[in-house]
Amino acid sequence: MSMFCFQCQEAAKGTGCEIRGVCGKEPETAALQDLLIYTLKGIAQVAGPARMQGKPLPEADQAIMRGLFMTITNANFDNDVFVATIIESLAIRDKLKGELGSLVPSKLHDASTFTILDSAKMQEKGEKVGVMLTKNEDIRSLRELIIIGLKGMAAYAYHADHLAEQDESVLQFMYKALLSTLDDSLSVDDLVALTLETGAKGVSVMALLDKANTESYGNPEITEVNIGTGSNPGILISGHDLRDMESLLKQTEGTGVDVYTHSEMLPANYYPSFKKYSHFVGNYGNAWWKQDKEFASFNGPILMTTNCITPPKASYIDRMYTTGAAGYPGVKILSAKLDNGDKDFSAVIEAAKKCAPPVEIETGSIIGGFAHAQVLALADKVVAAVKSGAIKRFFVMAGCDGRMKGRDYYSEFAKELPDDTVILTAGCAKYRYNKLPLGDIGGIPRVLDAGQCNDSYSLAVTALKLKEVFELNDINDLPISYNIAWYEQKAVIVLLALLSLGVKDIHLGPTLPAFLSPNVAHVLIENFGIAGIGEVEDDIKLFMGA
Repeated sequence: MSMFCFQCQEAAKGTGCEIRGVCGKEPETAALQDLLIYTLKGIAQVAGPARMQGKPLPEADQAIMRGLFMTITNANFDNDVFVATIIESLAIRDKLKGELGSLVPSKLHDASTFTILDSAKMQEKGEKVGVMLTKNEDIRSLRELIIIGLKGMAAYAYHADHLAEQDESVLQFMYKALLSTLDDSLSVDDLVALTLETGAKGVSVMALLDKANTESYGNPEITEVNIGTGSNPGILISGHDLRDMESLLKQTEGTGVDVYTHSEMLPANYYPSFKKYSHFVGNYGNAWWKQDKEFASFNGPILMTTNCITPPKASYIDRMYTTGAAGYPGVKILSAKLDNGDKDFSAVIEAAKKCAPPVEIETGSIIGGFAHAQVLALADKVVAAVKSGAIKRFFVMAGCDGRMKGRDYYSEFAKELPDDTVILTAGCAKYRYNKLPLGDIGGIPRVLDAGQCNDSYSLAVTALKLKEVFELNDINDLPISYNIAWYEQKAVIVLLALLSLGVKDIHLGPTLPAFLSPNVAHVLIENFGIAGIGEVEDDIKLFMGA
């Protein structure tokens, strides 16, 4: 069996995974993921006209958000879950046909009419309706760029929804965009316009999630986060879902079990609401790709609320749990809920009580919490430093970390930056430099961590505020350069969001996306100045105008 997947930065040979995913995804899983996306396109065609007219379709909304999220790199590898989800999605699609009547288009695509309930036949169908179904290279590239952006958008919308926040325009756009990928009448220009609209909705969904998080848990504060360990058994929580974080802290209170964050959950340490829990010890470890060693040494249970999962080792798979859209074969899935709607983590807590405390792998602390509210509170100090020349330039180094050796570039880049520069970061890319002794400028740390990948919105808000303060007409006139690392689909929606805000000359690495055809890449280069990375010394000279 063969596959084709080129949605992440690790695409084999820089073109695409054809035998097995570098992430660990098997061909069978790839086919089921492709079929799920195809099924969601069918839901979008059946329900799109009604949804565009404002008709509430919460069941379909949930299916689209969760389905897109499940197919993000390293989120879910469980074939049984995908089979069940496809069957559920087909049932929703066909139920809508009956309920919506004349609002359903008279001519339906195969994605809206096929029915397969057998897993083996699903895999056969999935092999036929994947990425390569679109023959024209440029149309395929743009369709996939939109789909990949939608996956990132759905992840953020899913988390906001978990906190009871929705944006009707974002939900409606998901139907429109999915449907567009079935429309052979759309030209390259049409799809380029839709790609930029995807970016604009990316800004909207990140603003939505920012609102959901801050209204629920307060604005992130400058925080010194412990990276050592305590003497109690612990639970390690990773991912992006702050409601799951809150629920775990509540349920572990008074149990003698401590809670630690890992990778993307590190920014939970910055929220005021979580600081009241004395058993919230701090952060353990580094970026997602080091979990094979760090999960083993942690000793206690690991709770994955979202991606990024790497194939678990035998040393800890029996104490690993997933919830929400995440999953892996042989890993326990938590779906039971308490009366208040929170997920029931009692099984994780009971397992933790039987485990040894985590092995300490480092000591000390790191500083974060520089989301937009906190940075704007320091605006006068920042502006004064810029005007005095103490700060010459800001570098946005947001995005993702990953396994590729070439990512050492970002550590070296941070080390070699002049002492009068400041790094603005969000996402797990920060693990390449957030523990380096880079110092501060007049009390302003040289690494300002805004939080998770969705908190790249904070960096955009900060840039727009500085544009206003300095009375500039163009955001690109600010002393800000963009050198962004990417890995998966949430980073792509961040990139598209920045482009929709007019940001130009973004450098993207460690490699350019495999899903960009030469012609589409040319459009991005010509219109937006998108570029790759080179040698550290040369790039710094370029950015600094030397």
